[in-house]
Amino acid sequence: MIAYLPHTDEDIEAMLDVIGVDGIDQLFADIPRELILKEPLQIPAGLPEYEVYRRMQALAERNRVQNISFLGCGSYDHIIPAVVSHILSRSEFYTSYTPYQAEMSQGFLQAIFEFQTMICELTGLEVANASLYDGHTAASEAAVLALNSVRRGSDTILYSSTLHPFTRQVLRTHFSNLPVHLEEIPSRDGTTDLKDLAAKLRPGVAGVILQSPNYLGYVEDLSGLAQELHDNGSLLILSANPLSLGVLKPAGEWGADIAIGDTQALGLPSYFGGPSVGYITATEKLLRKMPGRIAGQSLDQEGKRAFLLTLQAREQHIKRERATSNICSNQALAALATAVYLATLGKQGIREVAEQNTQKAHYLYHRLVKETAAEPLFDRPFFNEFPIVLPKKAAEVLPRMGERGFYAGVDLNRLDPSTPEGTLAIAVTERRTREEMDRYVEALKEVLQ
Repeated sequence: MIAYLPHTDEDIEAMLDVIGVDGIDQLFADIPRELILKEPLQIPAGLPEYEVYRRMQALAERNRVQNISFLGCGSYDHIIPAVVSHILSRSEFYTSYTPYQAEMSQGFLQAIFEFQTMICELTGLEVANASLYDGHTAASEAAVLALNSVRRGSDTILYSSTLHPFTRQVLRTHFSNLPVHLEEIPSRDGTTDLKDLAAKLRPGVAGVILQSPNYLGYVEDLSGLAQELHDNGSLLILSANPLSLGVLKPAGEWGADIAIGDTQALGLPSYFGGPSVGYITATEKLLRKMPGRIAGQSLDQEGKRAFLLTLQAREQHIKRERATSNICSNQALAALATAVYLATLGKQGIREVAEQNTQKAHYLYHRLVKETAAEPLFDRPFFNEFPIVLPKKAAEVLPRMGERGFYAGVDLNRLDPSTPEGTLAIAVTERRTREEMDRYVEALKEVLQ
């Protein structure tokens, strides 16, 4: 039998006659009458898509508890416009692979080119590649870029202890069997100890890696640092949550040579920790040493706009052991998600989302330190994430908050044992409502009592 969609009343009657029922209601006869919706849902007209979704989700959660997430430390619970998943699900993107035959992949190359362009605008630097695996491996690639770009004999990379602990682990692993020296700069009151950094500068230092907002959530003041490093012949590598650049000074304005980070906050769900996208941008003078693939724009024989993979002589399939990197993929599907997200929101939208993150995080922070026994770890400016010190171990508090419907935060002692056991990192995004934050405060009061 050939199935078809009925278009008229006669078609519907014919279909019902074929399957042997008297009316459409009989198709739902197995559903108890009391469960069948008899009137429209009470949803006001003209609500934004996300508000309709939230109301439908609230109804669904009457059957199953879904905890509200205040998790952060690199992976955040943001609103993602529906158009992102719609574009990603198109087969021409979803089934594509690394474009070795670039001229046959014009749409895919344009998507990569647009990603690069928007990341450059966001970070304030001049060139970007086609993306890296994640923000942690981006740090290692940036370190290699610095080592390959400064004077011969430079073999040292300095990095701050306020880098994400996973980033520090990846750096140590990446260079574990190479003649490269890694030196950690300690922190002072939650941010990088710049006096210790100055004391460690010497001719052999190729680059310095810092993060702002750092893994504690605090914003670092890097005034004058770039010039100090450049006078030493070193490069400044700055890692940042790209969403924070909607309100904070980007790497280019700090005088950084390389900007890195992870775009999970820009259109990618947390999933189970990945996949994500690492970004890297740099000044134009570092272009030929950049890792990964670079999509460029040119003209074809007819003078029409065309896209290509440029400077391929840097890559492992041509230059072999002398390649600038051995990256073999480009995370392009996830990078496309970031590009669609950025294009959907635009410059003003990114600023508004960043401002909501900042304002909501500060609202919750002030309520917690005023109304509960929690205390701030340090008194520092922050973006959308902050650490508080609880009078109990975070490992004891988190399960009890979970029973009350909250993923209450990240136990920083698990990430870094040098952090006090009661330290909890709390992230607040634009997705969190005042009502959810107020409930969080009341729940924490109960747990701490």
